Amino acid sequence: MLSRVYSCAVVGLEGVIIEVEVDYTNGLPGVTIVGLPDAAVQESRERVQTAVKNAGLHFPRHRIVVNLAPAIVRKEGPAYDLPIALGVIILADYLSHDVVDQTLVVGELSLDGSVRHTRGILPMAATARANGYKRMFVPEVDAPEAALIPDLEIYPVKSLADLYDHLSGRRLIQQYQPTDNILEPLFIPTDFSEIKGQEHVKRALEVAAAGGHNVLMVGSPGAGKTLLARALPSILPEMSIEESLDVTRIYSVADQLPAGTPLLRHRPFRAPHHTISHAGLVGGGNIPKPGEISLAHRGVLFLDEFPEFGTRVLEVMRQPMEDKIVTISRAKGSLTFSANFQLLAAMNPCPCGYYGDSQKPCTCAPAMVTKYQKRISGPLLDRIDIHIEVPRVDYEKLSGNRLGETSESIRQRVQSARDIQNKRFSIGDAKDIVCNADMRVGEVRQFCALQPEGQSLMRAAMSQLNLSARAYHRILKLSRTIADLAGSEEIQSAHLAEALQYRPKIMMG
Repeated sequence: MLSRVYSCAVVGLEGVIIEVEVDYTNGLPGVTIVGLPDAAVQESRERVQTAVKNAGLHFPRHRIVVNLAPAIVRKEGPAYDLPIALGVIILADYLSHDVVDQTLVVGELSLDGSVRHTRGILPMAATARANGYKRMFVPEVDAPEAALIPDLEIYPVKSLADLYDHLSGRRLIQQYQPTDNILEPLFIPTDFSEIKGQEHVKRALEVAAAGGHNVLMVGSPGAGKTLLARALPSILPEMSIEESLDVTRIYSVADQLPAGTPLLRHRPFRAPHHTISHAGLVGGGNIPKPGEISLAHRGVLFLDEFPEFGTRVLEVMRQPMEDKIVTISRAKGSLTFSANFQLLAAMNPCPCGYYGDSQKPCTCAPAMVTKYQKRISGPLLDRIDIHIEVPRVDYEKLSGNRLGETSESIRQRVQSARDIQNKRFSIGDAKDIVCNADMRVGEVRQFCALQPEGQSLMRAAMSQLNLSARAYHRILKLSRTIADLAGSEEIQSAHLAEALQYRPKIMMG
């Protein structure tokens, strides 16, 4: 009699329920798997047969057909080992057919029958609850991750033999009970107090953190651009539980969750090397996986040596920077990944690095400087709100013992500004907006009105700086953030003037 066990596939960032049907048919003993399986699923045959034998059970001497439905969804990875093995055990009458009612089963088997880690457990658990399943059997190591989804019984499975003993009533597996310590922040970046000088740059990063704005730092080698970038996460506001689950789901699908960390509470900080491929940055592959811009969702994407990245690699970021998502289209269909990241880029002003430096002369020809700076296109620069020069730090500041303001006190101001924004966007059509940088044209018109003095200042800036419509709106968003940091209801002329300071000066000269 046909046995049915339910499992789950991950397509993009979403789970899809998979029905694992197992039945006998006429022919020589063996196992055939159908339903669009990849090579890893086909190899389940050997793993399942050996694991069933090593669990102390007899593998049926029949021709067995396994169907993974719906057949239109491509099945990849070894997560179907455990449900296939369970289907075979039920088919062999070791267990009754109703023991897996309202149950989802996921896990990779070792040859000795032990159950290994499986990627994508969080979206699978969310899919199980959304489809009305009451319980879920998962690898023991993945139970804390699955338990992040409420109203779902999670059973950690060590081995196939343990699962058989539980379902036959011999020795029950205890339901997993989540602990509180999983919510501790784990990432400790550089503290701002350790960075000597650079007060102007620190202020720019504070504004960027408060409003989620993109930043480009330009300065000579050794001025501290990378150190400043690595300190930025220390002043970013804490993620909400919804944001944490959003980020954790991406890392679960990409199989990049650190061991023993079922929930990510610190904002991601991704710093890919400039040799990264187009697919590595935005995502891709035959079966598309999230790229670095998705792994930086709700966090920071740091691109050091910005002009050294390939032109095509940089240009593909333009659309995700506007839409906050990236859509990867293939002949077999398209997948959408979240990509609401904050871009932090650093670059030298010229190939030798010393153009405009106060102490070391530049050895580059003017044409070389222009060519180097023009590796970054105007449309991409237009999407960066804050352009800041990072000057050389003098000896007195470097050698002094005086510490700067701590990251904790800066973060409190950033958090206060974010609280103002959360309150502002919690009503009406703006509920999906998290920070000022996410505002659309309608919200800019509603929340970024200028006083008469501000309007005349903006009119002068538009004509002198040749600003585009996009740049105009970005300056208004930046002014709104600076006003929020100051606790001001209105955007004052001083706030607008500071925002205008962050427009590019030497770039594209």
